Amino acid sequence: MEPNDRSLNNPPRADAGAQAPYADLTPERVLDALDAVLARGGRRTDGRLLALSSYENRVYQVGIEDAAPLVAKFYRPGRWRDEAILEEHAFVAQLAEHEIPAVPAIMLDDHTLHEIDGFRFALFERRGGRAPELDDNATLQWLGRFIGRIHAIGRQRDYVARGPLDIDTFGREPLAYLLASGFVPVELRQAYETISQLALDAVQASFERAGDVRALRVHGDCHQGNVLWTDAGPHFVDFDDSRMAPAIQDLWLLLPGERAQASRALGHVLAGYEDFCEFDSRELHLIEAFRTLRLIHYAAWLARRWNDPAFPAAFPWFNTHRYWEDRILELREQVGALQEPPLWPV
Repeated sequence: MEPNDRSLNNPPRADAGAQAPYADLTPERVLDALDAVLARGGRRTDGRLLALSSYENRVYQVGIEDAAPLVAKFYRPGRWRDEAILEEHAFVAQLAEHEIPAVPAIMLDDHTLHEIDGFRFALFERRGGRAPELDDNATLQWLGRFIGRIHAIGRQRDYVARGPLDIDTFGREPLAYLLASGFVPVELRQAYETISQLALDAVQASFERAGDVRALRVHGDCHQGNVLWTDAGPHFVDFDDSRMAPAIQDLWLLLPGERAQASRALGHVLAGYEDFCEFDSRELHLIEAFRTLRLIHYAAWLARRWNDPAFPAAFPWFNTHRYWEDRILELREQVGALQEPPLWPV
C-alpha cells in the first residue's frame, strides 16, 4: 500500500452527513413516485426500471404501459434549490421551442419538477444516439452551429438562481474545501496548496487579459458524452451543470489536447458557431483558465461525493497518495500552459 492510502470505509469528511444521499431511494419508491405523477395524465409504469449511468443524480429508464419508455432523473438532495432546477427546465424548454435539439422536462399537471419523500425528480422523453466523431470537420462545424444557436437564446436573459462558473465557484471555493476536508495527504498538502494558488493566480491573470467578456446561459458541461449523435444530427442532454459563463466554456471541451490539432478543430467549431452567434475572440485567453478550474473543481466534486457508495466504487483511485501526486504534476503543467499565447483558430 502507498503511504497515506486511506481505507475506503473510513474516508475524510464529505458533504451531506454520514448517510448516503440515495439510501432511501429504492426501486419501489421510484416506481411509486412515478406512478403518482403519471396518473395525472392517465398513464402508469409497467414495472420495468433500468438504472442509467449517472453519478451526480440518479437516472432511470422507465417502462410505460402501452407507450415508449421515459427517462426519470432524481436530483441529488441538497445540490440545487427548486428555483435553480426550474430555471434550467425553462432554459431547455425555450431551446426546444426554437427547434434546437435539446431534451426538455415533460410538463405534467403544469409542473416539470415533482417531489416525493424529499426526493425531487423530472421526466424526459428517451433519446438515443452515439458519441459525435470529433475528428470530423463537418461534425465540428455542425456542433458549432447548434452551440451558436443555444448561445443566441442563452444571451436573451440571465439566470438568477444558478450561480456563475468563475474563478470563485470553480477555483477558490473548491480549493478551500479540499484543504479543509482532510482528503489531501498531510505530506502533500503544502505542495498541492502552493501549486493550486499559483495556478489560480495565472487563471486570474488570464481573466484580466481577456477583459470584461460577457457571461450568458451556457450548457456548462458540453463534452462529448453530453452530445448524442444521430443521422439527423446532434441533440444535447444533461443541462444539470448549466450556469452563467463566457461562451468559450461550451466550446473548449470539444477540442483535442494537442495544440495544432486543437487550433484546427477550433477553427471548424467557430466557423459553424458564428453562423448564429458572434464570438468574442478575447475569450480565447480563457481556454486554459477554464481547463484549470475544471481540474480543481473535479477533485473537490469527488471529495464532496465520497459518502455516496457509487463514488468509491467508480473512482477507487481517488482517495490515494498517487492521485494527489498526479494532481500536483497536472497543475504544474497547467501553470506552464497558462503562460503560453492563447490558442488561435486556423
